[in-house]
Amino acid sequence: MAARAARAQHPNRPAPWWARELSAKPDAWYRTDEGRRIAANILSWQDAGGGWPLMNTTREPNTGDPRQAGPWGTRGALVKATVNEMRFLARGHRATGDARYREAVLEGLGFILDAQLPTGGWPKSHPPAAGEPPLAVFNDDVIPDLMTLLLEVAEGGDFASLGDDARARARAAFDRGVDFIVKSQIVSKGELTAWAQQHDAVTYAPRPGRAFEPAAISGAESAGVLRLLMRMPDPSPEVVRAIEAGVRWYRATQIDGMEVVRLGDDVVVRPNASAPPLWARFYDIETGRPIFAGRDGIVRDRLADIERERRTGYGWYTESGTGVFERYAAWRGERERERERARRR
Repeated sequence: MAARAARAQHPNRPAPWWARELSAKPDAWYRTDEGRRIAANILSWQDAGGGWPLMNTTREPNTGDPRQAGPWGTRGALVKATVNEMRFLARGHRATGDARYREAVLEGLGFILDAQLPTGGWPKSHPPAAGEPPLAVFNDDVIPDLMTLLLEVAEGGDFASLGDDARARARAAFDRGVDFIVKSQIVSKGELTAWAQQHDAVTYAPRPGRAFEPAAISGAESAGVLRLLMRMPDPSPEVVRAIEAGVRWYRATQIDGMEVVRLGDDVVVRPNASAPPLWARFYDIETGRPIFAGRDGIVRDRLADIERERRTGYGWYTESGTGVFERYAAWRGERERERERARRR
């Protein structure tokens, strides 16, 4: 609890600065004093390996004082901590022509490519901490976020100036990531379902994370995987099959007539016929039932059966399936329109 409070209070704590504040800025803004100041701050935080730390790198320059980075340290806990800095600097280079921005983006791309595991997934951190098993991580949307960036690089746009070779390497890494996603989709009772928070990077099997994160099908992280796959232009039959199976799994596991509410210092699950659909964070691979675990690692069938600290300190239910269904409806329409255009050609 103390560590969580320290993170929440730190002035440079991670924040959605790109999506909420800076992604909509026009090119002219990057040529202003403010735009150049933020770019200089971001550049100052890039480390020798090409990545950025897990923090808000836009607020102030790196003075070398490790306290600036807060509880996360100057090396990012997540490989994906690099993606928004790359987006900012790529657009900044397009707007200003400053060669330093392009070079930093290329170094960031190199960091991401170096971190990719041989079978195509990505670990949480790079290089991994001593003794860490080779896990490919969907938790915190690590793989979907990295692959979304790689697809943006491959498609050009703000990243066009990186050159054909860099864009081709990004596309090749993206394709290897897709191969990993397709091969790691969990089969239960002979049917494709969805994905775990993390998978063995060699065997593709689902693996547990922290004590309260069992090896299970994830109703939260699988949504990011499906959104990524539905972003792909001209998906292969294997990708289409993975999407269709994932959406079927979300329909089969939807929980209706229940709500999760905070009552005082606790979280409870109670009936509510008008509540929106929910999905559990974890589903048992064999039975398909929602499961929960406390810090003792013992899997239980009810949220009420784990300790209050974990009930209140983790996201055990999600509404992510609703977004999956909405995106799937749009994706089906896009595919139908593409088939119609193909028939007319």
